[in-house]
Amino acid sequence: MIRRAMHLTYRTARRIAVLAVGSTVVLVGVVMLVTPGPGLVMIPVGLAILSVEFAWARLWLRKVRESISNQNSKNHAERAERHRGRT
Repeated sequence: MIRRAMHLTYRTARRIAVLAVGSTVVLVGVVMLVTPGPGLVMIPVGLAILSVEFAWARLWLRKVRESISNQNSKNHAERAERHRGRT
């Protein structure tokens, strides 16, 4: 009985800690979007921290990764096309 209560308390404390740290990192990233700093890096880092405990954060992180990957692919294709046009 005591072990079960301790386990529930540990899980709750862990979720609260992950929520606090991850949310803080995401908020700092959002602030950095309008101030000098690596805001576009901090937001995915905060989502990665939150995704340890929350499924919704995993989904958001997956969408952010896909968006970044698609943008990189698009940029790579555009550079290749420009390079082909030079010769």
